[in-house]
This record gives sequence, C-alpha cells and structure tokens, in this order.
Amino acid sequence: MTSASKAFSGANALVTGGASGIGRALCERLAALGALVTIVDLQAELAEEVAAAIRASGGDARSEALDITDYAATEDLYKRVAERTGRLDYAFNNAGIWMMGDAHAFSLEDWNRLIDVNLRGTIHGTKAAYGLMIKQKSGHIINTASVAGLTPDPGCTAYAATKHAIVGLCKSLRVEAARHGVRVSALCPGVVETPLLAGGGKFGKVLDEVEPEKMRQMWTRMRPMPVDAFAERALNDVARNRPVIVWPFGGKLFWWMDRLSPSLCLRLARDLYIGNQRVIGLE
Repeated sequence: MTSASKAFSGANALVTGGASGIGRALCERLAALGALVTIVDLQAELAEEVAAAIRASGGDARSEALDITDYAATEDLYKRVAERTGRLDYAFNNAGIWMMGDAHAFSLEDWNRLIDVNLRGTIHGTKAAYGLMIKQKSGHIINTASVAGLTPDPGCTAYAATKHAIVGLCKSLRVEAARHGVRVSALCPGVVETPLLAGGGKFGKVLDEVEPEKMRQMWTRMRPMPVDAFAERALNDVARNRPVIVWPFGGKLFWWMDRLSPSLCLRLARDLYIGNQRVIGLE
C-alpha cells in the first residue's frame, strides 16, 4: 500500500471548486484512493454529475453547492461534512478564479472579485476547517495557490497578488497549527491542462480580445501537465505532508530559480511575458 493509499483510505475529504479542472481531478483521485469525497462547487449540477460518475465507478462521493464568499454558508457546510464521520480529515480549499491582462486594464471591480473569491474564499474555508480540526486535534488543510504565488507573473498581476497572499497564509499557519496536530500545505500548480487553457473556463477572464487558437498556442508552448498526472503527484505530496507542493517540474525549476537569483528570475519572467504577448498578438 502506498503512502497516499494509507493517508486517504477511509478519510473524509472536502474539495471546493471540485466540479472541474484541478478540483475535479483531485476528487476523482481521492475517491480512487478510498476517500469519502464531498465535491463542493458553485456549479451544483456539474458537481453532482462528477459525484455520480465517481459513485458509478465504485467510489464514495457527494456533492454540495456553495458560494465560498459567504462565510456563514461555508462554516455550516464544513460542519455538516464533518458530521458524516465525526471528523474532517482533509479540506482542499481549491475554488478560485483567474484573470489575465495588463494591470492598468483591471477595473477596481476586477481586483475586488479576485480578492473576494481567491483570497477571502480561501480564508473562509481555512477558518471553517481550522476550527473543526483544532477540536479534533488532527486534519490537513490544503489551499490552492499557484506558481504565480511564488514567482513573478506579469500579465496576471492581480491574480498573482491573491496567490502570493495564500502562500503566506499557508506558511504562517502551518507553524501555528502544528501545536494543535493540524497540518497546512500550499498547493501551487504551474501550467496544467484545465479549461483555463481554452480561454479561462467559466470562471476565468481575459481582459484583452485574444483568439482562442492563439491562447491555446501560448499555453501549448509552456508544455502543460495532464491534470490527472498533476492530481496524482500532488496527492502523493499531501500524503507526505509537504509544506509547498509544486508541479509540474518546470514550475519547480522556476521557483527554485527565484529563490536562488531573484534578478535572473525577473529577467526570465520578462522574456516569457514578451514572448507570450507576441504569440497572442498583443506585442
């Protein structure tokens, strides 16, 4: 039995943003490892479709509708999920949105929406889970940030700001939470094959007018990782209690470079940004 199988078999796991993309892949992999999965998403019908597919394949999954910007609803849902087994073992606060465009093009409404969903939504899920886990003296909170929360991400400045904040939350809380027996990790995907690559998905936004084919070309040149492979490797690292989890390897390399030579990383980020702008026709 692998470390992931031992960690997740019979565990009660909750995943926000679980109806699509990375969230869905995490739910499917968790169920395959024997976890009892609650798929939480604003898209109620899609979440139930994913849950039904997992059940049809022999897994244990339920779906719940939630707007993570509503703390009262979030706290109530997390408590109800914990009641299922008397505990909440894993809380994957994964729901988020993405916006791309030069910073000057972002309206204050765009900034606030990113902060409300990505940061405040993650804070809501963290607070709701942390209170339960302190009482049970165990549990693991995994908050989805991004490589954009570890390194420069020109063209996605507002998004990067929220993701840097999530990384800071996770690293600081990890130290505090250890005395309660609670673990905390930051999940930092690099380029992964999700609906975002087709232009942002339902909850993404590209501020400039970019042809979908050019957007796909931009992401393809960055060699995206299949989402199922990402979920498998990410959960292996969760089982090992890694503090910061980064996949694919290209994202790890960029992160290491930023730590070793921030000035070199800034230059590479600039070159990548200029190259991407040329590909999508915005140079």
